Amino acid sequence: MRRFGQLIIVLACLLCWGCNNTTFQSSVPYAPVHVEINTESVFVDFMPGNYNTYITVNREGYKENGVYKLPVTVQDAWGYGGIVAYISMAGYVAFDLACPYCAARGQKSPCEMDGIFAVCPQCGEEYDLGSGYAMPQKGISKEALRPMNITQNGGRIIITQKK
Repeated sequence: MRRFGQLIIVLACLLCWGCNNTTFQSSVPYAPVHVEINTESVFVDFMPGNYNTYITVNREGYKENGVYKLPVTVQDAWGYGGIVAYISMAGYVAFDLACPYCAARGQKSPCEMDGIFAVCPQCGEEYDLGSGYAMPQKGISKEALRPMNITQNGGRIIITQKK
């Protein structure tokens, strides 16, 4: 019985040792994110059920499906490469638009929206936002776009950085 107890302790230690540093770390550097989208007065078309609708935010401002709507304010923070909030079949999702493949090589290359895809103008990788996961499609990148937290509070959608 004593041997069995020792075996359990050794196995538990091996399991703990094997689980060390298993948290995912994105190739896209951390950058502050705070975006609020008002769906009651400004972005009235950005409602559940309007699939494939998106809003991008960067230093140039807020754009809904590529059309300029608002400038950014001092309270806004738009991540490393800009933020896209998207309505997929899974609901609201949000991602940093920086290409992870290019970021891993020290290049800051924000993706541009083209329908349901975020496309990196530098390496050509396409990330499928329609699925709700922003997975790479061409195989150039092995990493999806960096996901953001997105919450709905009344008529506001709030996007923040995942830690």
